[in-house]
Amino acid sequence: MPSVLVVEDDQFVRSALIRHLTEASHTVRSVGTALEALREVAHFRFDVVILDLGLPDLDGAEALKMLRGITDVPVIIATARDDESEIVRLLNDGADDYLTKPFSVEHLSARMAAVLRRSRAAGGEAPPPRVIQVGGLSIDPLRRQAHLDGTELDLTRREFDLLTFLAGRPGVVVPRRELLAEVWQQSYGDDQTIDVHLSWLRRKLGETAARPRYLHTLRGVGVKLQPPAAPPEQPA
Repeated sequence: MPSVLVVEDDQFVRSALIRHLTEASHTVRSVGTALEALREVAHFRFDVVILDLGLPDLDGAEALKMLRGITDVPVIIATARDDESEIVRLLNDGADDYLTKPFSVEHLSARMAAVLRRSRAAGGEAPPPRVIQVGGLSIDPLRRQAHLDGTELDLTRREFDLLTFLAGRPGVVVPRRELLAEVWQQSYGDDQTIDVHLSWLRRKLGETAARPRYLHTLRGVGVKLQPPAAPPEQPA
């Protein structure tokens, strides 16, 4: 029995999708925001996600990028937008298929069946969110656990989300504005919020801003997470 996550803020459309999918013997969970969707895929295993783009807290295109940072679950975009360049961009960003509203339930069923067939042919049922490994850091988004050199880290929810987001882009400098949008779900805010959480996170990683191991701040640019450099080999 395939498990489906419906991410749709329009209550009428959402109810219709839930009714149809339930009648088709799918197990259905539904949310109305991108943040709720990310929480769902971090805690539950799904066979497919139906994702609307016009979400109230974060554009679905950005939500898709964040989903791809923690899971390989097939994603079908369902939206009223029909711009070809945007469709191509979404498919390149990791969407598995695209449906333009309005669409029939038969059309949705056919697209879902095709996506599920491809997913199973590629390696069985949809895999759970992958464990992220960066140097001695190991992060399991499904269980919301992080380990450093084999020792579990005691992280708050926000610290875990920040670490997971940065670890999903190792070596990439992430602007503070993007961190606010992706981790805090805010379009603007005080940089001090980020600095405070980075400071707490560094303390738990056993490092400081002056002597970083994993978290590197580029003043005026952003933050990146990368594994520590290997020590130089000693001469024989």
